[in-house]
Amino acid sequence: MHLLRDGEVVLYRRKRSRVWQCRYKLTNGAWQRQSTHKTALEHAVRVACDMYDEARFRQRLGLAAVAAKTFADIAAITVVELRNDLAAGTGKKIYADYIQVIEKYFIPFFGDRHLQNIKHTDIADFERWRNAKMGRLPKSSTLMNIASAFSRVCTTAIERGYVSERVPLPKMSRRGAKGTTRPAFAPEEIAQLRVFMQQWEQGGKTDIDRLNRPLMCDYVNFLLLTGMRHGTEAHNIKWKHCEWYESEGVRYLRVWVSGKTGGRYLIAKHEAVAVLVRLHAAQKDIAGQALDAVLGRVNHYIFRNAAGMRPKRFNGMFTRLVRDAGLTTNGVGERRTLYSLRHTYATAELLAGTDIHTLAKQMGTSVRMLEQHYSKLTATMAAGKLA
Repeated sequence: MHLLRDGEVVLYRRKRSRVWQCRYKLTNGAWQRQSTHKTALEHAVRVACDMYDEARFRQRLGLAAVAAKTFADIAAITVVELRNDLAAGTGKKIYADYIQVIEKYFIPFFGDRHLQNIKHTDIADFERWRNAKMGRLPKSSTLMNIASAFSRVCTTAIERGYVSERVPLPKMSRRGAKGTTRPAFAPEEIAQLRVFMQQWEQGGKTDIDRLNRPLMCDYVNFLLLTGMRHGTEAHNIKWKHCEWYESEGVRYLRVWVSGKTGGRYLIAKHEAVAVLVRLHAAQKDIAGQALDAVLGRVNHYIFRNAAGMRPKRFNGMFTRLVRDAGLTTNGVGERRTLYSLRHTYATAELLAGTDIHTLAKQMGTSVRMLEQHYSKLTATMAAGKLA
């Protein structure tokens, strides 16, 4: 290893290679690696110093420090970084969405272009193409994810010296149509659904369907009794995440969930214990242990069928359930999804007088978000004061 230019240029050779490699320090503190393609040390020194001088000169002019990479090259590097962070447990769950956006929209559209040459008109063309590909106008929350993914690609380019921080880069629009609240179930519809599930769970044309129907019913009831998000939050709960919490002589079921907004404890309705009793009895590997010995201790997922298998998702089965129950849509034709169960929970709690700040903590959302989607309930909640 040889140090040049006060240690800002380093020459070295890899094992089983006669060619000298070099790394040099950019003005932003990042290190760039390149091959000199030279086997003689004196020639490698000259090439390495030339590369260092050229990179510094380009940065002073506001240009990329090294030979420009295409957008697709930088995007691919960004995806690798995001996947590595997720695998190491240091990445945010939203990174999976960024990866999907980069691979599905950014790379196909921007491809061989250079990031520093992308203008606002190119962004406008991209947004029209993206909307056509999606077949709809994206909501504000979707646009936030897309804009954040684009910013992440730009950050990677700057940190690696592919684009100078002095080059103004365009930004994606973050303003879109406001999100709409999923249609909830009315109390009488929930009662109808629960009665229907008692017979529906006993049916099924295939072995796997007969195994999963009871699990689907337990999943629905647990969401209704906790208000948690379906998918990442509910699907990844383990028995060790469910525990007893006692206050003033009353025992409550407390559940640790981790999802979109990080981790939090929530308090389940007392009726949720019956759901856990059913799940516990159905799972043969733990049914022989007392429920209290399982809660807070066992590292198995709670949403497993009697054969110990976990469905990848419940969305399709829920669609069939509400279709069979005649509850696919509400009175104005809006289609219900699993998220409708969370909306049903929030609506019921607000109408019951639950404080909006407490509900926000329970559901892992913000007071602002609750006010935005449930402002129509405000007057109803205060009816006693207003009448």
